[in-house]
Amino acid sequence: MARPRFVEAVRAGAGAGLALALSGFLLLSVHHQLATDLPHGLLLIAPLGASAFLLFAVPNSPLAQPWSAIVGNTASALIAITAILSGLPQLAAVGVAITGSILAMAMLRAMHPPGAAVALATVLSEQMVHDLGYSFALAPVLLDTSLLVVLAIVWNRLTGRVYPFRQPGEANTHGTRDRPPQSRLGLSPEALAGILERYRLSANIGTEDFGRLLAEAETEAARLHVGGLTCGEIMSKDLTTVTPQTRLRDVAELFRRHRFKTLPVTGPQGQLLGVITQNDLIQRARDAAILNQSGFARSLSGLLLARRGAPHHAEEIMSPPGDTVAPGESIGILVRLLADGGVQAVPVVAPDGSLAGIVTRSDLLAALAHMPLWRPPN
Repeated sequence: MARPRFVEAVRAGAGAGLALALSGFLLLSVHHQLATDLPHGLLLIAPLGASAFLLFAVPNSPLAQPWSAIVGNTASALIAITAILSGLPQLAAVGVAITGSILAMAMLRAMHPPGAAVALATVLSEQMVHDLGYSFALAPVLLDTSLLVVLAIVWNRLTGRVYPFRQPGEANTHGTRDRPPQSRLGLSPEALAGILERYRLSANIGTEDFGRLLAEAETEAARLHVGGLTCGEIMSKDLTTVTPQTRLRDVAELFRRHRFKTLPVTGPQGQLLGVITQNDLIQRARDAAILNQSGFARSLSGLLLARRGAPHHAEEIMSPPGDTVAPGESIGILVRLLADGGVQAVPVVAPDGSLAGIVTRSDLLAALAHMPLWRPPN
């Protein structure tokens, strides 16, 4: 197994440790306040450590999603409680609880490995189960797991991870249900799920992750098929650029005159500082119209003509450069960047940080149209 990056290990370990410590503190505080009525129940359970590992270390895993964690742990506890209350000897109850928990998680599509540990821990906590009955499944099991899931959602999102993980079929970047252009000729989510099921890997990798891996593999294949053609060979070199102090009126005039959709913003040494798109102007005018409760056309005119005071400049609306490429990179990488990344052009940046050129969608299409993209292997 590949060694994870040290930063990722620290992120996961710190998150899991903090979440369990905070969960324990919260539960202990409530437990003390209600001690006379609830002698047991509002305490951490040991299997939560395994759940924390999944939720914080591998949040993309199907085994770590909220449904799997909450339903898997709770269903396993219910099965174990039933085995105990039926009067079975403890060792027999262990076997029934483990078998039943796995069957229940499978039927509920809530496979969560710590669920089996919850079942075992429940049987081993026989006296507490007799005291609490089926409420043991609610507190501590359901309560503990739900609290951990909430903290995992917060921590993962604060540290740049997506959790719960997105599912295939969600709206794309345009807010529609169409699949991204680069994947419309590929396999559907149903076909991807079928392949994972056929090879019994559906519990190890989600359909969305599988699709992303295939997309990256296709990008690498595209790089091989386009041979040695590089971004530097197809880029536009005679560039029209603006500076951060260029007035928006002049920016709009450049868009009109050259029919560009993107303008690079450069510094004194030619270094790339950002980009301005036509959409940036539109969004700024729209925001001003909403703020001032005025019409869109009036807000756009005021933005460009600076009727409300000092002129507006490019630096006020420019966006960070985003993805860039080097002149020597294969054009295969542009297929992914320009397919549906929300950009019309990709800047080409030299090793010294200066802007060497820019590749638009039109440049890429023209290059692909003049070459046999899918050549048979030699």
